[in-house]
Amino acid sequence: MAIAIKLDDMLHDRRMTLTELADRIGMALANLSILKTGKARAIRFSTLDAICEALSCQPGDILGFEPKQATRHRPTAASKRRAS
Repeated sequence: MAIAIKLDDMLHDRRMTLTELADRIGMALANLSILKTGKARAIRFSTLDAICEALSCQPGDILGFEPKQATRHRPTAASKRRAS
């Protein structure tokens, strides 16, 4: 996935544990852990809002876009025939 989660860095900068953050925002530690490790498939804006408020940060401090390297497409014989 091209979205990077930088929650661990923010927690370190704020000298806060994941457990402490979970308590502050009222979220289950297990769910917050899934987010922190980058395994979450989505995040609610209300959750993002609560995290940003607790950490005094912006969403961009927690989420980043890291594009994957583009793979070069080599045309196959069939695609060459279609192009002509």
